[in-house]
Amino acid sequence: MSKKPQHNPETIFPYESGESKNVQVRRMFDAIAPVYDRMNRLMTFGLDRGWRKTALKMLRTYRPHTILDVATGTGDLPFMMQRLLDSPSVTGIDLSDGMLAVARRKCRELGLEDTVTFERQDCLSLTFADNRFDAVTVAFGVRNFQRLQQGFAEMYRVLKPGGVLMVIELSEPTRFPVHQLYRLYAHGVIPLWGRLFSRDRQAYVYLPRSVDAVPQGEEMLSIFRSVGFEKTRCRRLTMGVCSIYWGQK
Repeated sequence: MSKKPQHNPETIFPYESGESKNVQVRRMFDAIAPVYDRMNRLMTFGLDRGWRKTALKMLRTYRPHTILDVATGTGDLPFMMQRLLDSPSVTGIDLSDGMLAVARRKCRELGLEDTVTFERQDCLSLTFADNRFDAVTVAFGVRNFQRLQQGFAEMYRVLKPGGVLMVIELSEPTRFPVHQLYRLYAHGVIPLWGRLFSRDRQAYVYLPRSVDAVPQGEEMLSIFRSVGFEKTRCRRLTMGVCSIYWGQK
């Protein structure tokens, strides 16, 4: 029996509607899809692009050709894969039709329909066969999972033996004074920007609360190991604001 983590994002919901977390997350991302990319650049001062690039340079050493990108959003990570990796075939999945509509439009504009496809799927019950992909990636999405351990177990199932899981996720710095500055920014500035620029002001109240709740460091890696992953590791970026997690099947 795996140890219950101290952090539990499964208890943090975008709204107080009584709906399941999956339903609420889908509704939230449908609402913010038109401004999602702009808000990401604004909130991270453009650092999110660098975090993705760093993670993909690490992934490149595994030379994956079939990749599943979970919680793909508007497709930023799959499109970057086409520039930084060796011609991978990428399938991006997401719960939100609104986000997928933006991703498909960007895919057409970039002319990448032959190598990047998008599907609406729930990571808790993937329709793909066992041992299908060389790599599975998740960028800034695991904190939205309704059941985190079940999601990782499904990703493990669809990975080929030797395949890798790469998770990029926001995290909370621990050192003074970065921790204090981060808390002020995350819980003060981000909700304010959400009210000013987003159709759904509650979404950007939920964001810092979900980051607070998501397992970090060794807690996250222990969940990886609980479903079978080995050679787990964590790399922190930008004074601990972002973390990259790895595990191998």
